[in-house]
Amino acid sequence: MRHQSTRGAGRGGAQGGAYGAVDLGTNNCRLLIAHPTQVGFRVVDAFSRIVRLGEGVAASGRLSEAAIERTMAALRICADKIRWRNVRYVRAVATEACRRASNVDAFVDRVNAEIGIALEVISPREEVDLALLGCYPLIDPQTRYAIVFDIGGGSTELSWVHVAAEGLDLIGWTSLPWGVVNLAEEHGGDRVDDATFEAIVVRIDAALAAFDEDNDIGKAVAEGHVQMIGTSGTVTTLAGLHLDLPSYDRRRVDGISMQFENLSDVTARLRSMDYGERAALPCIGKDRADLVVVGCAVLEAILRRWPIGRLRIADRGLREGILLRLMAANGTASPHPS
Repeated sequence: MRHQSTRGAGRGGAQGGAYGAVDLGTNNCRLLIAHPTQVGFRVVDAFSRIVRLGEGVAASGRLSEAAIERTMAALRICADKIRWRNVRYVRAVATEACRRASNVDAFVDRVNAEIGIALEVISPREEVDLALLGCYPLIDPQTRYAIVFDIGGGSTELSWVHVAAEGLDLIGWTSLPWGVVNLAEEHGGDRVDDATFEAIVVRIDAALAAFDEDNDIGKAVAEGHVQMIGTSGTVTTLAGLHLDLPSYDRRRVDGISMQFENLSDVTARLRSMDYGERAALPCIGKDRADLVVVGCAVLEAILRRWPIGRLRIADRGLREGILLRLMAANGTASPHPS
């Protein structure tokens, strides 16, 4: 798979109509609406809400009625925005919670019938491809390789790519069956003690070991040829706290680089707090206070496994990848063939 740059490649401008991307994850429901431009696209509307669609799926194997109702409410807002913005092209995808749930077909049918959004449950491989495409602008073309990861609600995806002059070549990828929602349900995210935190780190590292060995990543890291890009609520939250933002600001966070020691410092600060103290932080709030520490444990495993020293933070990914694919299919951006 090769991802080519979109910089300077757009042709259509806004006259082709608006494009919409819905990303329904295990934890969040997100929408992005944009018009194509000469250098990519211009965002005209966005929406994000924590719905915890995957709540309880790990134990029951089903989407609960309460989670479905929360998600339906968020998707109705997405549909209203799509209509109000006169979106001509839209794609809506669902990920790990829907991949696991035995009642997903009934849920997808209900969304289509009641709201008019046609959800596609995509594979982990397509999730990796779309996130990598969305993060492409943040990858340094002068560094030979890149590790790109996304700590999601129900899974964690990683890709190992070769950075070439003409774009990115995906060498290998993996999807781990752990994310912040199912880990918090298993371990109690509001009270993660030191032993539990370390147990999560060890479990994730054991799962990463084969991926590391199969792709000989450690050798490239030791030679200084690897960059790391992270896209998830975990890393953007740590960045917002590191910057001491009074409220979360994507413009301040997206694209910044953080030293590993700064990430560790913020993680240590969060681990020393109880649920109420974390909930009071402006970049976390009560909806994520029970998720952030287990997310930090997943991140810690990645940082220990590959001690690159610096992480670039991406507040972008799946939705941006969807938009670029849609625009390429309609001739309003450069193609990105798989």
